[in-house]
Amino acid sequence: MSLIEIIISIFILLGGFFMLLGAFAINRLPDTFTRINAATKGATLGVIGVMIGVFLFFLYVDDIVSGKVLLTIGFVFLTSPASGFIMARAAYHVGVPLWEKSTHNDLKIDLEKKKQEG
Repeated sequence: MSLIEIIISIFILLGGFFMLLGAFAINRLPDTFTRINAATKGATLGVIGVMIGVFLFFLYVDDIVSGKVLLTIGFVFLTSPASGFIMARAAYHVGVPLWEKSTHNDLKIDLEKKKQEG
């Protein structure tokens, strides 16, 4: 097994590990907001890790530069955190309660400032 095959395997395994960790976190975390955070981080890091492994495989094993894989990496990198942010904000505005041990609520402070300003 060559060094590049080991590196490719590491990226793919790390991606799978992050996805698995995100799946466990979704089941173990206490409220909607922390679960959304875990899901988006697991998906972002997991999919990007796997896709980097796929890109390197095609590049070094098959001598193909795959633009589609690079576009997929960029698309996931940009859209996954944004979608998690939008889902969390929507959940907050609908009235989903925070975890009772949450100590700080930045969004509440920002919304109160906007109300006072006009």
